[in-house]
Amino acid sequence: MPPGKPATSRVIERGRWTLRIVRSRRRRKTIRSEVIDEATLEIRAPWHCSEGEILRVADVLIAKTERNLAQRASREQDGFLEERARLLNERHFGGKLRWRQVRFVTNQRKRFGSCSPSRGTIRISDRLRSAPLFVLDYVLVHELAHMIEPNHSAAFWKLVNRFPKAERARGYLMAWQQLQHEQEEE
Repeated sequence: MPPGKPATSRVIERGRWTLRIVRSRRRRKTIRSEVIDEATLEIRAPWHCSEGEILRVADVLIAKTERNLAQRASREQDGFLEERARLLNERHFGGKLRWRQVRFVTNQRKRFGSCSPSRGTIRISDRLRSAPLFVLDYVLVHELAHMIEPNHSAAFWKLVNRFPKAERARGYLMAWQQLQHEQEEE
């Protein structure tokens, strides 16, 4: 691709998916995917990658996407989030906490969760449906801790850090936010 040319794209069929392959001069190393709709997956790749390499990685990304979609579907059923909150309440807070509602919401793009202790509501960003379970559990523990400490005091962090993978989950979320920020700049 000559310097100064914009990203190029083409569409191919791969199994049940329509792949929109976008080659970008700005992307240096990684190949990533994004679900556009139920049948379209956008694959973003550095302009210098071979077609064969892109298709090999695309097959891996398709398999990962299908696993994530299946995981997301199972999380949407049978009050999955409520059940996780109950389990974590028992495990980390001795079952002492009470709330009215724990649910996924679609309007949290900057936060991963929020809690209104006075109303007894916990809202979790729907972006976390595809996150590893330990990350979702960490965000739930974080929000459950707000039911006791409605701030980010030392006492609050002591409660949150009862979760064994707290530091690992925070690192995952920080990296995820950074990746999203970089993708928004593309």
